Parts: sequence; structure tokens; C-alpha cells
Amino acid sequence: QVRLVESGGGLVQPGGSLRLSCVASGSSFSVKSMGWYRQAPGKQRDWIVRITSDERTSYADSVKGRFTIFRDNAENTVYLQMNSLRPEDTAVYYCEASIIRAGGYEYRYWGQGTQVTVSS
Repeated sequence: QVRLVESGGGLVQPGGSLRLSCVASGSSFSVKSMGWYRQAPGKQRDWIVRITSDERTSYADSVKGRFTIFRDNAENTVYLQMNSLRPEDTAVYYCEASIIRAGGYEYRYWGQGTQVTVSS
């Protein structure tokens, strides 16, 4: 089994910054890509950013220029640096990973979510 554990959420004022992290742990796996989704109250879960094993990144327009994703491949960890935060960034943030396991099969995993609240 593979487990994703997020950390780093919290309360921040508008214009502030937070850094989220997500660690993938388990046995006999390799990470194909990792990313972040978010879900605001009463809304659907939306994709916001992804990074592949070869460091290619993609961002949703809503966070482009403010959020940066980077990873430590050796530690199977991905980070999300969030700057210039806005109240509309308030949501539960979920880490997501596409994992290759024994036999070459690809699986998708989710973290438990971490709350980010942007408010004065």
C-alpha cells in the first residue's frame, strides 16, 4: 500500500504565504506524477497543479504566477509554495499521486486533505 500524508495548512492573512508538503510512503513503488487539488465548501474538487517525475509542471490559471510546485524525488515529497494568497484560495487542499507499483500497474492515491484558510 502507498500512503500520502499532507502537512502545512493553516490560517493566513490575505497576501500571505504558506507551504504545503506531501510525502508518499510505502514499499515497491515509483512516482509518475504528483499534484494538488482543492475543494472549497459547497464546490467540487478542482485540480490546481501537477509535477511529473521529470520535473514538468502545469498550473491552473487560478494559481499561475502565485503558486509553485517542486519535489524532492529522493524523498518522494512534493511541496506547494503558495504566495499572494487570497480569500478565494480558502479550501481543503488534497495531494494526489499517480504511482507505479510492482507489475507496472498505475494507481492513483489521495491524501487526507489539509485546510487552508485565508482571512483577515
